[in-house]
Amino acid sequence: MNQRQQGAFRTRPEHRWPVLIALAVGAGLYAFLPTEASGILRYVVVGAGVLCAIPMVVTNPSRLTRESRLGRGFALAFTAVLLLANQVALVLLVHQLLQGQGDGAGTLLGAAQVWAINVIGYAVVYWEMDRGGPIARRRDARDDLPPADFQFPQDSDRDAVSEVRRRSSDVEDWAPGYVDYLYFSASNAMAFSPTDVMPLSSRAKLFMMVQAVSGFILLALVIARSVNILN
Repeated sequence: MNQRQQGAFRTRPEHRWPVLIALAVGAGLYAFLPTEASGILRYVVVGAGVLCAIPMVVTNPSRLTRESRLGRGFALAFTAVLLLANQVALVLLVHQLLQGQGDGAGTLLGAAQVWAINVIGYAVVYWEMDRGGPIARRRDARDDLPPADFQFPQDSDRDAVSEVRRRSSDVEDWAPGYVDYLYFSASNAMAFSPTDVMPLSSRAKLFMMVQAVSGFILLALVIARSVNILN
């Protein structure tokens, strides 16, 4: 699709709905955390999610075509609330796992929910942070974009075989979307290290490190508690 067909955008603008659905799932998972791990914070998270979704949808109801500090600010604000509340839940769940408190199955399910919320929330952080954000990545000329925080495989496939090269950033003018960052966030949370996406900036490495460390602590304690329950 050429620039004349899509206005001022270099490549087709990204859909709003993947990130909105992911944030709704994250808020829903938090709302159904065990009471001991969330308490009154569940109402704060759900309320913040509803309030923040309105300007996000009004600003860009379908595709991300309008740069708006308000819409982006609300998206980042809700993500911050979700991740901070989730870290509180993580600390409470870790305490329960260490003390052997609470219902075993309920605590393990809560740990899985906390892990999934982390994946969703950090994916939004990476999505908003990299190369100026979702709108700039697809609108601005590559030479005008801020330095990349992450390198995707498509960014270095220009010398690959023909069928792979056709999906590269150079040939297709490819730009990562939320689903790409969601996959990357999930792989970082499971592998505790870069897989096919490499962090380039210090801030990217710090965010990945915090996500990986929290995931590792949670997984280690879940495995220990599971073994204890089975025995």
